[in-house]
Amino acid sequence: MDYYNGNQIDGTLGKFTWPYYWWEAGAAWGSLIDYWFYTGDTTYNQIVTDALLANVGPNNDYMPESEATTEGNDDQAFWGFAVMAAAERNFTSPPYGQPQWRELSESVFWSMAERWDMSTCNGGLRWQIFESNNGYDYKNTIANAGLFLLAARLARYTGNLAYVDWAERIWNWIEGVGLLDTEHYYLYDGASVTDNCSLITTYQWSYNAACFLAGSAYLYNFTQSSLWGNRTQNILNGIQVFFDSDSGGVMFEVACELTEKCNTDMRSFKAYLSRFMGLTAILAPWTYDRIYTHLVNTVVNGVAQSCTGGTDGVTCGTSWLINGWDNTAGLGQQMSALETVQNLLINQVPAPYTGSILPSSESSESSDTGDPAGDEIVSLLLIMLLGASWWITM
Repeated sequence: MDYYNGNQIDGTLGKFTWPYYWWEAGAAWGSLIDYWFYTGDTTYNQIVTDALLANVGPNNDYMPESEATTEGNDDQAFWGFAVMAAAERNFTSPPYGQPQWRELSESVFWSMAERWDMSTCNGGLRWQIFESNNGYDYKNTIANAGLFLLAARLARYTGNLAYVDWAERIWNWIEGVGLLDTEHYYLYDGASVTDNCSLITTYQWSYNAACFLAGSAYLYNFTQSSLWGNRTQNILNGIQVFFDSDSGGVMFEVACELTEKCNTDMRSFKAYLSRFMGLTAILAPWTYDRIYTHLVNTVVNGVAQSCTGGTDGVTCGTSWLINGWDNTAGLGQQMSALETVQNLLINQVPAPYTGSILPSSESSESSDTGDPAGDEIVSLLLIMLLGASWWITM
């Protein structure tokens, strides 16, 4: 939280300090909602609530005037993920008269869905919302992956089959245009509308695969359809590309990390892979052992030895493949470590709730689906997480 001054006189409520863009703030609040849910630590809950409500915009769809010239579809989606998590985790409701978490989630989805663009490439969302922005002529996977994941989560939460129809539309478009490689189940970056999306940019980013993995798992959990079960399994097979066998199975960002070319945004991507793998493991239980092994290997062989840097001795680096801290630091690095560690606690909490099944209070009994790492490791990590300065720079 050293990167946040939004609750200070010279800060902007809900926004982190430069060089962190607005979208990553939405992502960080989602991380802290899960942090509360996994650990029971309420330290940051009011800060999270204030941040989420300060950025809803005039139409309650996370299109605030402060971002009117820069916001992209993917930016909006990450704030949508945060309020969707708040609904699914039964996070403390906003005060009376304020928009509620489900309402905000649905407003984000329909705001984005209205921009589905049939004028080029036979459909899909553009990267940017505003024509004046660089990237408006590009249809990228993360914008469409964001819409897909919101559709899947809202389908399960509301029971409304219209969201399933939208998820199918998005999947079919991604596959049809070639952004999903159905031989290896890799998700590629995007394509330009200037050539009708005929030339694919083949960078692989972990958060694209993560969104389609979790979205498929949500849809499987809701529909019990073998179609979505098979898609979940196929994407799970494809994400193997983000785990390095030479280092004991440590997670890494394949498109930029080995060349040390990851920018500020990219340094947070592993956070979302960990978060959405955790959700997948619970919603599609046959994936649990494989996903939990990925998380354990990454923490034991990567995160634990990386988060030893800085003057405090607990700052986390970008790459977890090297021996020790790599001399980088930032919000994305801390968030990635936090998400990877806290998702080792997925078997200690209930699955995401639905609108028809919510607990009577914020505390719920833990579910236990087994723990390959052993109760001792989980207990130790819980102590570390409750001492949040270890994982979030304070």
